[in-house]
Amino acid sequence: MTVTAIPPAVTPWQPLAPCEPETCVSPALTEASRARRVARAVGAVTVLLGGVPVAMAARWMSMPRRGRITRGWARLLLRALGVKLEQTRGFAYVAGVPLLSAVPDTSGTLLVANHVSWMDPLVMAATMPCRPLAKSEVGEWPVIRTLARGAGALFIHRDQLLTLPLAVAGVAGALRDGDTVVAFPEGTTWCGTDMGPFRPAVFQAALDAGAAVRPATIRYHEGPACSARTSYVGGDSLVGSIARTIGTKDLTVTVTLFPPVRLTPAGRPHEARKALAGVAEAQVRTGLNPTPHHHQMIA
Repeated sequence: MTVTAIPPAVTPWQPLAPCEPETCVSPALTEASRARRVARAVGAVTVLLGGVPVAMAARWMSMPRRGRITRGWARLLLRALGVKLEQTRGFAYVAGVPLLSAVPDTSGTLLVANHVSWMDPLVMAATMPCRPLAKSEVGEWPVIRTLARGAGALFIHRDQLLTLPLAVAGVAGALRDGDTVVAFPEGTTWCGTDMGPFRPAVFQAALDAGAAVRPATIRYHEGPACSARTSYVGGDSLVGSIARTIGTKDLTVTVTLFPPVRLTPAGRPHEARKALAGVAEAQVRTGLNPTPHHHQMIA
């Protein structure tokens, strides 16, 4: 299903996607058995609770070491949930954009991706060591807040625009320190068959820090077919989304990483970040419907 209509945003940082579980989520191609569902649920809870003391200890470690620990833990949790992780490398191609230049893979990168599920930060953490930019509510959830802080999460109040400059400055500071920060610039989740526009605010952090931006596409699928089973959209519940995930037998998430890019400084700041957001968004969209010549397997 391809969604084209975009309803108006509640605020610039709280847009609404047109996706709803009733219209976007199809039955699993192959359902997991009851025994497998129970095993996955027990395994996921065990990994979550086991990660709490690790996260508490990690807060006293260096960011590179915390990133490696979080990466291993995230991969273990994905495995417990029954989700296979694949990683591919996409080729840089955005037509008609002379401001783009490929740069080497380096630390201090703003990693930006489309947003489908509550699982996306977990998927990106399993893909490479990174610090998530999360909504402030996550910092209030029991257990999850400990895990997020252990991973070095940065928080943003999406309903308080006056705090936005402070959040952008925090991301820029992390980038200057050489960290990789992952953000989801759509500002809301979509079902995965389509995506919304990238909002430019967070790209100012990359411009301020002189850091590269690395686009990435997250695609959940059952076999070759795109799947919305893990999506967390509209009036969906977290419990319902998790139940669909562990109830699907063969789920794979493919992360397509595109080469890091920088924008040649030109024009006013708001024009530069808007252009950078547009370039990143266009690149991410190419990964939603991949063809063999668009990417190659790297992990």
